[in-house]
Amino acid sequence: MPTIALDAAERRDLLGRFLRYVRIDTQSDENSTASPSTEKQKDLARLLVEELKQLGCADATVDEWGYVFATVPSNLPAAHSSAGKVVPVIGLVAHMDTYHGTLGAGVSPQVIESYQGGDIALPGDPRQVIRFSDNPNLAKCVGHTIVTSDGTTLLGADDKAGIAEIMTAVAWLGKHPEFAHGAVRVGFTTDEEVGHGTDHFDVAAFGAAYAYTLDGSDIAEIEDETFCADSALVVIEGHDVHPGYAKGKLVNAVRVAAAIVERLPREFLPETTELRQPYLHPYDLRGDVTRVEIKLLVRAFTEAELRGREDSLKAVVREVQGAFPEARISVEVKESYRNMAYKISEDPKVLEYAFEAVRRLGLDPVRRAIRGGTDGSRLSFMGLLTPNIWAGGQNFHSVQEWVSLGWMAKACEVTLHLLQVWVERSAA
Repeated sequence: MPTIALDAAERRDLLGRFLRYVRIDTQSDENSTASPSTEKQKDLARLLVEELKQLGCADATVDEWGYVFATVPSNLPAAHSSAGKVVPVIGLVAHMDTYHGTLGAGVSPQVIESYQGGDIALPGDPRQVIRFSDNPNLAKCVGHTIVTSDGTTLLGADDKAGIAEIMTAVAWLGKHPEFAHGAVRVGFTTDEEVGHGTDHFDVAAFGAAYAYTLDGSDIAEIEDETFCADSALVVIEGHDVHPGYAKGKLVNAVRVAAAIVERLPREFLPETTELRQPYLHPYDLRGDVTRVEIKLLVRAFTEAELRGREDSLKAVVREVQGAFPEARISVEVKESYRNMAYKISEDPKVLEYAFEAVRRLGLDPVRRAIRGGTDGSRLSFMGLLTPNIWAGGQNFHSVQEWVSLGWMAKACEVTLHLLQVWVERSAA
């Protein structure tokens, strides 16, 4: 059995893949009704299919929704199954799209080899500096290869780091046929950032018994909890007339919207909350005097807290409606996803095996709840339990996003250890 570790050449390949992927613009669009929301996501999908085929995944394909699927066949002897020691098919999942709110085109990666500490200037925008004091994980990555953008775009480590890690794991399996593993299903999704990553994901056709997303942040973190998530849309309808003759007639939807946003409790906002605290986040406001839409994210780890934040929003709307009786205000709430912990707790070995894989790296696993969501949130409720493994990225959705190659390599290695754990435990 080979030692599970990426050598120098394999780390270079990992870096090369990552740099290749981030240069492809795959930004999704939350205002699009198409699926995928942007056709350019398929540019990366087609590249990944070709690379997967070169790595021996003969069935690699991209479907009409832009999803990429492939299989690494089991290399276990037939006697293993005939003895009743069936190793389940394991899925590895990451998303191809990048965040819609920060520029994702024209990514120009900056590679800093053997980072020696201190602030990191971003060459494309002198105003953008990744401060050592504001990024405590930089101290843990001294000596590592660090990758950033140039400060004018996001980097795309969310989640192209995860894609590069899965692809490198597939390549490693091909180079080490003596490494015993069950069948592995690879899935790369579109539109995760706009909440539609699994809308067309056929769990039965995917064929995995359990899966893992590689879409997390810090080394050694395994995440089995996400927020419960809803979206809220507040629509304000006013009445426009010429402002010179508006007295007693004009109903300004812009002022009504401003009043709603101003009245949201400050302690409920994402910029004032942390850890397990829920939040209410107004993130998009557009319109004019006649009509304004406010989009909000509602997040909490329990459904009761989620309802509480939604009730707070509705109370604010009622108060503002009283102040602007001539305006028409509506609130629509839609479910996005629910805390995957509700489902993962039903079969905890999917989490326990991930912890064991981390320990085999010589690290102490860190169990953490995500202040966000992954494709695994919905997949878990669709019958495919899918905890999240770190991918290494930091400062997601920001032009100051960065990633450590060392942490990416460890994510790849823990994935291989995880496949080994599934073989060993299934044979026990």
